[in-house]
Amino acid sequence: MFEALKGGGVGLPPRLRRRYGGDLRLGSPILYANFVSSIDGVVAVEDTPSSGSLLSGGNTGDRFVMGLLRAVADAVLMGAGTLRATPGHRWTAQHVFPALAADFARLRRQLGRTTDPLLVVVTASGDLDPSHPALQAGALVLTTADGARRARRVLPSTCEVRSISRGKAVGVRRAVEVIRAEGHDVILSEAGPVVMGQLVRQQLVDDLFLTVSPVLAGRVKGDGTKGLVEGVHLLRDHPASMRLVDARRQASHLFLRYQRD
Repeated sequence: MFEALKGGGVGLPPRLRRRYGGDLRLGSPILYANFVSSIDGVVAVEDTPSSGSLLSGGNTGDRFVMGLLRAVADAVLMGAGTLRATPGHRWTAQHVFPALAADFARLRRQLGRTTDPLLVVVTASGDLDPSHPALQAGALVLTTADGARRARRVLPSTCEVRSISRGKAVGVRRAVEVIRAEGHDVILSEAGPVVMGQLVRQQLVDDLFLTVSPVLAGRVKGDGTKGLVEGVHLLRDHPASMRLVDARRQASHLFLRYQRD
């Protein structure tokens, strides 16, 4: 294990601390992202539901980290594409790792969090499936004026639909401002590579938690596989330098954490 971070942690309960190998150091305000990647850099496969689980092989360490990062979050941010690609999912700690549900709940109480983090969905079109269990449980939907009209017609009353753009797209910076204005300073992004590209391009990602799964996914032109950041060119004009601050291992799975340099 390698850890360059110093200072106090969030105060993980004993079982979570033992499994993680220590405390989790996480500042506030912060926006942190979580991904699982193959060795060759694939993080998503279009038209393959829950492709993250396919890439990780259902690794328990990856699921634990996913649960832990949700447990400490005020809000979980995602795009509509991620919601559609993960039918039946709930973005809560207990959903992804039910064996430690009581410990996650204890941690949230210690941190003064509500029962579950607020789910925030960014969508330009407002085209969402109202039967998705995550929306049935409740979410904040940030969209355009046209998208808001569409979403309000179909989404359950558990969802709040808010128009934050008069154009055809929703700016991620504006979305983050809205979330923080609601008092949610600790934001976990589980958005896909396209939204991740926008977040990185605007220097909004403070930390990246990256599970490297010991598989080679491969790519064929046009097959819908995606890397960690899509839709933007960074290296020539806007290089996004990050430094490694934490590295852990479970068998051949690596659990890396980077901070914006």
